[in-house]
Amino acid sequence: MNTRSCPALLIAAPASGQGKTTVTAALARMHTRQGRRVQVFKCGPDFLDPMILQRASGRPVYQLDLWMTGEVESRQLLWHAAGDADLILIEGVMGLFDGTPSAADLARRFGVPILGVIDGSGMAQTFGAMAHGLAHYQPDLPFAGVLANKLGSTRHAEILRDCLPEGMHWYGALPRDPALALPSRHLGLVQADEVDDIDVRLNAAADALEASAGARLPEAVRFEGEPGAEVEPLLAGVRIGVARDAAFAFLYQANLDLLRRMGAELVFFSPLVDSMLPDVDSLYLPGGYPELHLQQLAADSELAEAIRRHHRAGKPMLAECGGMLYLCETLTDAEGLSAELVGLLPARAVMQKRLTALALQQVAFPEGVLRGHTFHHSSLDCALEPLARGECPNYRRTAEAVYRLGRTTASYIHLYLPSDPNAAAALFRP
Repeated sequence: MNTRSCPALLIAAPASGQGKTTVTAALARMHTRQGRRVQVFKCGPDFLDPMILQRASGRPVYQLDLWMTGEVESRQLLWHAAGDADLILIEGVMGLFDGTPSAADLARRFGVPILGVIDGSGMAQTFGAMAHGLAHYQPDLPFAGVLANKLGSTRHAEILRDCLPEGMHWYGALPRDPALALPSRHLGLVQADEVDDIDVRLNAAADALEASAGARLPEAVRFEGEPGAEVEPLLAGVRIGVARDAAFAFLYQANLDLLRRMGAELVFFSPLVDSMLPDVDSLYLPGGYPELHLQQLAADSELAEAIRRHHRAGKPMLAECGGMLYLCETLTDAEGLSAELVGLLPARAVMQKRLTALALQQVAFPEGVLRGHTFHHSSLDCALEPLARGECPNYRRTAEAVYRLGRTTASYIHLYLPSDPNAAAALFRP
């Protein structure tokens, strides 16, 4: 294998809600402003954090996960990034050691130093104990140091810095400031394009971080890899219509890249704006927030009929999570307001006040085995018998149904298409 070197950090925390995304985005924006090329990755399956991180860095964000993405592809992604970027940042998932595999497993596998982000509000010397625990809970962990978040004053930062174990690096601190906060809703952070002052917030966070710790690059990491084999042009000449707007935005960049590499032409359209489908061979309706745009979607009967005609013509369609809800007969939001939608699937969906499913999933389609994840706040009552059910690698409780109606495939599962390119091509090939 060939070796490339690039400065790199994995930004982790003791738990969700500590500020990993804010810190990662601040680092990305700070170094980008210095004229450096910053490649950001997100550990685990996520769509919302990468939107913020892409805005901060100005470059597409990709997923790294030892199970969903796979070790081989994760290694290749890092190796390619090391040949093009001046800095690699990886935002962890949940707590550092949470999940199987965890962010710690990823850092250890590829030798990426870990920057621990700890919410220091309401804390003094205990901060040092938490930092020590993160660094030493598991053996052979490439732990680099810590950053304190949500602090009340410069003096508070000094207290936390001075209580660190000997030899542990201090990466600075960010204040508790609403101007730096990233707004959120039921599935996580608000999409970057919906935050009017997103660049103001990112620049403020970058300013605070630079004032606290400077803009020095971390140490270089050696990444091994080699040029991958060319993907077969299994979708040569196929035009795929991809829904993309505020209601349908949960798209892995790697999925879009793969479809293009297989020869497909991607034609983006907006169900919130367009009343006609583009001239396409296949449709891709990704997840998102259809429940937040219920009446607007329901009012566009022309587009709904165009989607039904597409289906009746025997053309392929993949609908994931929010895309599947859009195909239902009705969708009821969390306040009890219902609307009739496309009506292609004999199903009714109802938004719930709490999370109803969160799990990695693997599905054995007739076309092949694809991996992905599920994450939703709705329940579905569908009259169809499932074509297949997902399997979770960690526990059996979550087994999402996959529905097949003609050439339409619909499920709550967000598929990671590079996990089986042949199966992915079969879902879209006329």
